[in-house]
Amino acid sequence: MHIVDGALSNPVVIGGALAAAGGIAWGLKSLDLDRIPTAGVLSASFFVASLIHVPIGPSSVHLILNGLAGLMLGWAAFPALFVGLLLQAVFFGFGGLTVLGINTLNIALPAVLVGVLLRPLIGRGTPVHGAIWGGIGGASAIAATTVMVGGALALSGDQFLPAAKLVFVTHIPVMAIEAVLTGFAILLARKAKPELFFTRAPA
Repeated sequence: MHIVDGALSNPVVIGGALAAAGGIAWGLKSLDLDRIPTAGVLSASFFVASLIHVPIGPSSVHLILNGLAGLMLGWAAFPALFVGLLLQAVFFGFGGLTVLGINTLNIALPAVLVGVLLRPLIGRGTPVHGAIWGGIGGASAIAATTVMVGGALALSGDQFLPAAKLVFVTHIPVMAIEAVLTGFAILLARKAKPELFFTRAPA
């Protein structure tokens, strides 16, 4: 899911960087002290999960867990996921520094949207109902990320259209896995600390 340096046009890279900077700034503003440990854990989870790449055809796929980050953190998912992406780019060369902004935007914006739309539903009903909505959020975040990655590639030239389509198709199994993992994580969170979803949602 990481777009590499040199794959995108300059307008897409610059636009992605500016949008990501705005998201990170807003996320830091909304990140209160109580949620810093949660942000750290989710950033580390993203960092580790997305290091494991599974080759599929000419591409590879990996877990992201951005839906879980968005459900737990709201806008604070932007800085949390940015840190994970930065460390991966610096230490492992995944993606790259010039595309760090667009990669952050592609992964964090779907996380935030899932959090805004589905977090209120997770606090309703039983923990199992919350887990179902969590699973839907996990899969939806991956689907939206693949669409955004495909859009960034398509905007950079017609030669990237086959790659844009391949990104979505190869990540269908990942959507199913993320739905299960996110659903179980939300189920545990609802049982262990239900007040997380009955208090004010993250900004």
